[in-house]
Amino acid sequence: MSSAGSLNGSTSNGARRPRSLYDDPDDEKLSLKIDSLSSQKSTPGFVYVLTFFSALGGFLFGYDTGVISGAMILLRNEFQLSLVWQECIVSVTVAAAALFAPIGGFLNDRLGRRPVIMAASVVFTVGALCMGIAGDKYLLLAGRIVVGAGIGLTSTTIPMYLAECSPANERGRLVSTNIAMVACGQFVASVVDGIFGWCQYDVGWRYMLGLAGIPSFIQFLGFVFMPESPRWLIISGREEYARRVLQTMRGHFDIDEEFDSIKNSYLEARDDESRTPVLIKMLQTPSVRRALLVGCGLQLFQQLSGINTVMYYSATIIRMSGVRGDETTIWLSAFTAAVNFVFTVLGLFLVEKIGRRALTLGSLIGAIVSLAWLAIGFQLSAMNTTPITLTEPSAAGSKCQTYLDCNSCMRDLTCGYCYVDSDSGPQNGTCLRANYDEPFKAVSGRCNDSHLPGDLTWAYDFCPTPFYWMPMVGLVAYLIFFAPGMGPMPWTINSEIYPSWARSTGNAAATCTNWVVNLAMSMSFLSLTQALTRFGTFWLYSGLALIGLIVLALFLPETKGKTLEEVEGLFARPWCGTGPKIDYNVENIQYVHIRGLNRDGRESEIDSPD
Repeated sequence: MSSAGSLNGSTSNGARRPRSLYDDPDDEKLSLKIDSLSSQKSTPGFVYVLTFFSALGGFLFGYDTGVISGAMILLRNEFQLSLVWQECIVSVTVAAAALFAPIGGFLNDRLGRRPVIMAASVVFTVGALCMGIAGDKYLLLAGRIVVGAGIGLTSTTIPMYLAECSPANERGRLVSTNIAMVACGQFVASVVDGIFGWCQYDVGWRYMLGLAGIPSFIQFLGFVFMPESPRWLIISGREEYARRVLQTMRGHFDIDEEFDSIKNSYLEARDDESRTPVLIKMLQTPSVRRALLVGCGLQLFQQLSGINTVMYYSATIIRMSGVRGDETTIWLSAFTAAVNFVFTVLGLFLVEKIGRRALTLGSLIGAIVSLAWLAIGFQLSAMNTTPITLTEPSAAGSKCQTYLDCNSCMRDLTCGYCYVDSDSGPQNGTCLRANYDEPFKAVSGRCNDSHLPGDLTWAYDFCPTPFYWMPMVGLVAYLIFFAPGMGPMPWTINSEIYPSWARSTGNAAATCTNWVVNLAMSMSFLSLTQALTRFGTFWLYSGLALIGLIVLALFLPETKGKTLEEVEGLFARPWCGTGPKIDYNVENIQYVHIRGLNRDGRESEIDSPD
């Protein structure tokens, strides 16, 4: 039960006194809503400053996700990156994050939240500098690994730190700020890509990657002045310091009730400690096991729906659709990132209005339709591909000359399409041999030059098509639907569905699930486009999202407006078997323990419905 403050009434002599519910109810209608009582105390500005410096961690994650999409267009030219190397440059950061996420959870318990965040800032800054000064692809790869370590540390630490520092009536919004900053980072990265995309290949990408060190350095400086989480201070036995920190974060001295609640929660968890690892204990507890499956399932289907593939490879997808020109591609990628940011912010306003479950399922339905549209767009482009009309003597005898159209030529990694771009459309098209490790000009023939004359065009990763607009529309529609729901909801719901003793481990397991599947998706995207064709890859993503919709529609409960204790109860009933049916739309009544004074001035305690 939670406890409310005193309710005010008047004494016979006119002085104000605490009022009890034993007073005549006709005298005044009393509100017993805990949210209303707690919201009477405003949140101090210090908490918002703390949130800003904390959410820079989300910004850094988003920036790295977005910047590599545009920078890859320049990097592959600079270092002559093959498809495998491109996938490694993108995916090694995710792999490092997956490895360091559980390490971050361990360090949080041993060192505290603040030191881990500061260490992650230093690590990220070092990684950004390594990428900015990289002289070869190996140092670039090393920098990407270091940056991934920093992201892994912050991804498990910052949401926990914000949740423990935020007042109850602001917790959801402040924790969600970190998610919104991820989308903000992706948008800023795309703008940076657009600004520096015109630079020479050996300069522009250095600015794109190296600038990531600035916000990480700012975060480090900010956390020099930020306090440790009061919960961790209490666990560490530094109770007086924890009390002062909590008073600063709440803006008043009356924090005894919250302080005692945190302390009692820790003492109860300590008394219940056993030698059984928390994860094993979670799996042995049916209700918590069901919550863990839902939490990990949310993160699983978020990634299987292709969101980070779209964000990592947005510029590549735009090129695949038939858009030419590096600068044009980068700015179109910036536009898609802006759409993602705007609709992620919209989700922060919708989540408390329509609920987590409705927002998640509605988001998935839109994502399925959008992915199907993307697939249809690429399929129409393949069906209406330009033909091979010219055979060059220099390419005679190669298997590239056996292909009859551009789409068939594109599916072979050792071939590329050379054509004349005229006002009436592509003409004199031919399929020429390309070097897998240096695919930016033909091995021989008309397009054997990095600077082609006139309207001659070398297309290694796209086919000219009148349907280029369809994948662009599908890409934007996908982000419009995905961003407000399936983007933030897996993180929001995972922060609510576990009991206190399992919350840290449950979130760590779900986060690790996210990173591992993220790694598999980013590593496989370009290879899937070769094995399944481009449209086949997006049909696959649409099908996986459909499976996710069915699973979540069956097992995802609504947590809107429910206390953490009520949320735990949502998983008490077995999924298969007997038990009372849960109606997610019924508002439960909670009895709240209220301390006040009765008419003779003596202290009394009562239970009243919330």
